[in-house]
Amino acid sequence: MTAHVNARLEAFCDGVFAIALTLLIIDVRVPVTTAIGTSGDLWLALRHLLPSIFAFVLSFGIIFISWVNHHELLKLVDRTSHPFIYANGFLLLSVVFVPFPTALLGDHLLTNHASPAVILYSAAGAIMGLGWALVGRTALPLARDDRAAARVRKGARSAYFGIAFYTTCAIVAVWLPLAVAVVQTVMWIYWVFYGVRSDSDSRSS
Repeated sequence: MTAHVNARLEAFCDGVFAIALTLLIIDVRVPVTTAIGTSGDLWLALRHLLPSIFAFVLSFGIIFISWVNHHELLKLVDRTSHPFIYANGFLLLSVVFVPFPTALLGDHLLTNHASPAVILYSAAGAIMGLGWALVGRTALPLARDDRAAARVRKGARSAYFGIAFYTTCAIVAVWLPLAVAVVQTVMWIYWVFYGVRSDSDSRSS
C-alpha cells in the first residue's frame, strides 16, 4: 500500500478528530431562561456551568494534543498496512468516546458522587493510551528511516506511560476524585509544553 492510502487515512482521521472536538461543546448548555429572574440568577447559573466548562477545556486539550501527535506520527511512515489501519481505527474509537465521560465529569465533578465520573474519565484516558500503543507498535515496521523509527519508539513509550498513569488515576479516584481531576489537568498542561519543546528539539537537531 502506498503513501496515497496514508493521505486518505489521515484525512479520515482528521475528520473524526474534528467531530469529536465539536461534540464536546454540546453538553455545555445555555442556562434555562425560565429559571433566570435577575442578573444574579444568571451569574449563579453560569457559575454552575464551570465544571462542564472545565471538563470541556480539559478534553478539548487532550483530543487536540492527540490530533497533533497523530499528524506528526503519519509524517514518520511512508506506507501503511492493515494492522496499522485497524490500530488507527481503535484509536479513533477511544477518541469519539471521550465526549461521554466528559459530559459525566462536568455534571458530577463537584458533587458527593464524583468518583464514578472521574473513574470513567480516567479509564477513557487509559483506553486512548492503549490505542496509541497499538498505533505505535504497528507503525514501527513502516517508519521511513532509523531516525523516524526512534521517534515512533519514543511515542510508544509515552503511550505506555499514559496507560499506567490513567489506570492509576482511575484507582485513586475511588477515594480522591477531585485530586485526580487536578492531577490530570496538570498533566495535560505538561504535555502541551512537552510537545512544543519536543518539536523545537526535533527542528534544531
